[in-house]
Amino acid sequence: MQSLFALEQCKEANYELCLEQISDAFAPDLNSMEVQDKAALTQQKKTATKLFEKAFKQFESSVDHEDPRIKKAVNDCFIFYNKQAKKDTDFFLKNTISEIEKIYDHYIAVLSLPPAFAELAEADKKVSHKNFVSNSWINALRQHEGLRKDALKLGRHWQDKPDKIKGWFRDVVRQDNEYLNYLDKKSPTLDDQKKFINHLFKKVILGKTVINEFFEEEVLRWAEDKEIVKGLVEKTVKSYDGTPASAVQLHTLSINWEEDREFVEKLYNKACDLEQPYKELIANNTRNWEVDRLPLTDRMILEMAIAELLEFPGIPVKVTINEYIELAKNYSTPKSRQFINGILDVIAKELKDTGVVKKSGRGLMDNK
Repeated sequence: MQSLFALEQCKEANYELCLEQISDAFAPDLNSMEVQDKAALTQQKKTATKLFEKAFKQFESSVDHEDPRIKKAVNDCFIFYNKQAKKDTDFFLKNTISEIEKIYDHYIAVLSLPPAFAELAEADKKVSHKNFVSNSWINALRQHEGLRKDALKLGRHWQDKPDKIKGWFRDVVRQDNEYLNYLDKKSPTLDDQKKFINHLFKKVILGKTVINEFFEEEVLRWAEDKEIVKGLVEKTVKSYDGTPASAVQLHTLSINWEEDREFVEKLYNKACDLEQPYKELIANNTRNWEVDRLPLTDRMILEMAIAELLEFPGIPVKVTINEYIELAKNYSTPKSRQFINGILDVIAKELKDTGVVKKSGRGLMDNK
């Protein structure tokens, strides 16, 4: 949704650049030795602008005109616009895939922090950090060859940020009350150890601390990615029972990334190039909400939802609607949730009644 939102903003900016390009094409040539007919140039600019705006609204990609200068100016704009649109569309799709794949990198970075802190704890001669360095979960992470290899391969090992690690350990970890209480325990049970490692991840590393602020600054979509990383970390902690016979399991972001990547690409491509009849379907059902002032976020959500309804027959209609209601709830205006719900219900029914959307298979009959 964020990528499609950004793409739409780029399209709007490119449209404005086209209008500027037309204006420049008919600006007086101040370096020319010939007298400039400013009135004629102004009229040509006005004609070319109207011609471009009309053709653009009618989804044309070229025009014809008796004045060759006007024809060239307008058609040059279409060439520019379409070239930029293709470039921007490809960029945001590539960026979307890349950002999704980086979530695993962030997960590895978070898992690698306790082992890095443990090394500093071992080197501290002033305070005993015995309970921390002997924590079964931390030791399991320190000894995990897969974690070490992935951290090195992805550059998420923290060895290149020693000052950061030292500062965080000194100012955040060692100042944490739960950490201090944990150090004071005479003989922490496995349950104590597990509770502490969960606290370390949830409240110290991913809580309201400068460590989390570091990720906020470094990761563009950390607000969304953080919850996914937190879920992966929780699964990792649960995968280990603290006994020598057990082992920490690293979790992948997706069971079948190729399949999920295909889903992302298909949804993105369909939504960013949604056919005009479906866009008109939105307009026809939003008259009472003044479509011209419809928030761009809401329009993107509606277009994505329609794209999903059209392209993925295996996803129940109600599942699609509920997902996009949640998007509206989290990212749009306070009234958007109810608005999106009402519009999608009407559009889904219309698409079903006309036979455009056909759901088949177990659990999909009658769109339930």
